[in-house]
Amino acid sequence: MAKGNKNKSREATIENRRARHDYTILDTIECGVQLVGSEVKAVREGNASLAEGYVSVKGDPPELTLWNVNIGEYAPAGAMQHKLTRTRRLLAKRREIDKLARQVDQKGLTLVPLRMYFKNGFVKVLVGLAEGRRNYDKRQAIKERETKRELQRAMSKQM
Repeated sequence: MAKGNKNKSREATIENRRARHDYTILDTIECGVQLVGSEVKAVREGNASLAEGYVSVKGDPPELTLWNVNIGEYAPAGAMQHKLTRTRRLLAKRREIDKLARQVDQKGLTLVPLRMYFKNGFVKVLVGLAEGRRNYDKRQAIKERETKRELQRAMSKQM
């Protein structure tokens, strides 16, 4: 048996589909997450929600903090259960954190978690530097997506 040949089907990827609708994503960064054992196992089961989550940059040496992300209970943990919506520290390089902090302060942008997944056995979060969309921007994006789908359907019928 080959080394590192894990069963990839059981490792869940949690998406924040609402963020792509509500925001225009300008840049992304991959961060590690500081979790406790029962949280890692709950994420592995796919028992997490990024929909209400956001990321903030605070502190004297700036730190990235993940807020309002709900990681559900892991039943076998019993009394060693974690809090469902606690704040979690994100792990990134100092230079990347400083760059994000400058952009968020100057341009009034927001940091949103887009995806939570496993990479080499570690939980990673894809954080997006985002600009909020107005309602008419959302409608325009939906209209463009529908037009693109119709064009794809027409092209597939011709072949």
